[in-house]
Amino acid sequence: MGTEGNLRLIRKIKPDVLIGMPTFIYHVLLEAAKEGVRCENLRRVVLGGEKVSDGVRRKLANLGSALGSTRIDIIATYGFTEAKMAWGECPCALDATPGGYHLYPDLGIFEVINPRTGERVSSGEPGELVFTPLDARGTVVLRYRTGDFIDGGLVYEPCPHCGRKMPRLVGNISRSSEVKEMRLDKLKGTLVDFNQLEHVLDDAEHVGAWQLELRKRNDDPLEVDELVLHVQKADSVADEKLIRDLNNRFVARTEVHLNRIVFHDADAMRELHGVGVQLKEQKIVDHRKAAPASGRSSRPEDVNDGRGPCSAETLEVTG
Repeated sequence: MGTEGNLRLIRKIKPDVLIGMPTFIYHVLLEAAKEGVRCENLRRVVLGGEKVSDGVRRKLANLGSALGSTRIDIIATYGFTEAKMAWGECPCALDATPGGYHLYPDLGIFEVINPRTGERVSSGEPGELVFTPLDARGTVVLRYRTGDFIDGGLVYEPCPHCGRKMPRLVGNISRSSEVKEMRLDKLKGTLVDFNQLEHVLDDAEHVGAWQLELRKRNDDPLEVDELVLHVQKADSVADEKLIRDLNNRFVARTEVHLNRIVFHDADAMRELHGVGVQLKEQKIVDHRKAAPASGRSSRPEDVNDGRGPCSAETLEVTG
């Protein structure tokens, strides 16, 4: 339906709950606020498909207030195709630490493993998530390595918000596929964790929507890589100040320097993201042209995406 179609429905039905991907929900609510749409019934925004940082929660809560909502919960979910289900958080205050994703131990088993050795780690320790469904249909995976890494691990204490006694995944989840090799100089490649860069941008003040673009200098496949940040400002802050603040923030938090920052209006940013066209909004895009074959892999073995079997015990069963 696109942004306009969703705005028409919001005006018509005054929903209590919105469910969608964070970037698209942000675009819809931003346009709704600009057009003076009122949605006083809105109590909950449920997000999936992308990471949900503290900055994203704050932005969506502020937009909900602009629509007339007096109390709104921002809830993240975690899921992946092979599981055929998703897991959600408990509602909590914006200034509180989320209680983690509540699991269903009767429907599936999660493990957290050391990604290098494949051995399970203790409760609360970081590692890679491995999943085995217990009540799936069709194609079933056993001990499926998701390639997702969680920094707070798997815990079993009661949830601090609802008190339920069930396993929970706590902390930030990042994907190994978002660790990319960049040639920032002529000598060697540098591993850049774009999961970390996303949090730096989502939590930045004055930034509404953004996109990180990887490209080659002068579009020459043999040249060094460049990192270009596309930004839609959230307010009237001066361009020079925001450029200075973002550059300082990047260097302080990641030791990565941006090559340049380009500002866009809301329409241009929606086009860059592929809103209403792509299945997921394009927040990180790689426009680097491949260099001529040199017999050397472009990505080290230890940063592959990790998705797939966990040791020889893995078996795929098709019913």
